[in-house]
Amino acid sequence: MSTTILAAGASAADNFGFMNAMKQGGPVTWTTAAILTIFLFFTLYILFTKLFEQQKIINQGRRVRATFWNANSLREGAAKLEKNSAYKQIVDDGIEAQEQHSRLTDPVEAHDWLHGALSRSEAAINSQLGGGLAFLATVGATAPFVGLFGTVLGIYRALIGIGQAGQASIDKVAGPVGESLIMTAFGLVVAVPAVLAFNFLQRRNKAIAEHLSAFSTDVLGYLASNGAVRPAAPGKKAPTATAPKPATTTAGQAGGVQTRV
Repeated sequence: MSTTILAAGASAADNFGFMNAMKQGGPVTWTTAAILTIFLFFTLYILFTKLFEQQKIINQGRRVRATFWNANSLREGAAKLEKNSAYKQIVDDGIEAQEQHSRLTDPVEAHDWLHGALSRSEAAINSQLGGGLAFLATVGATAPFVGLFGTVLGIYRALIGIGQAGQASIDKVAGPVGESLIMTAFGLVVAVPAVLAFNFLQRRNKAIAEHLSAFSTDVLGYLASNGAVRPAAPGKKAPTATAPKPATTTAGQAGGVQTRV
């Protein structure tokens, strides 16, 4: 008796399991599931590659703040940076722009020329950092609807099964309805990580852009002043203004006239 009940339960699980629900869905269901799987794969790929890329630039920024401004010149400081460093790119572009300005035939303000070159350099770096984020935003916005498409088809097949059977028996609707719920859940599983990854990476990109902009401003000040203006090196206190010496009065030698010294 118990063996028969267990066998019947196992048979029911096979009939209404995940794979059986997917088989009932047919090619459209499998295609929908494949699209969502591709979305999820590229979402995770972009997340981890961008995290690695961002962390690399953050580490470069820490090294720049620690050692770069101890150098005697921009060229010397740039030579110590990594070959593909984002900060080295800004310095090299600034030095190149300064050299190009001396060869211009049409008079242009040096400050404007340097500022434009450094801004283009920043924009190129920020554009590279933002690569892939549009895909994450697209996945976050469309994945629930892709899952909903599978849900609609599952409900449609359930209604067709009810119409053919003439009654709403559980064995006719359980498979299609179960498959439709699976597609809804799958769409949400793909969309939620994509939205979270997009917001997280976007916030880190904004912080990196702020540090790059500050460094670019420092480079511009150095170039525009021929090295007279530069940030204070770490561990060195900026010079403080000394208080003026208070005036004292002494008696003059002639007629006791008060004089200041």
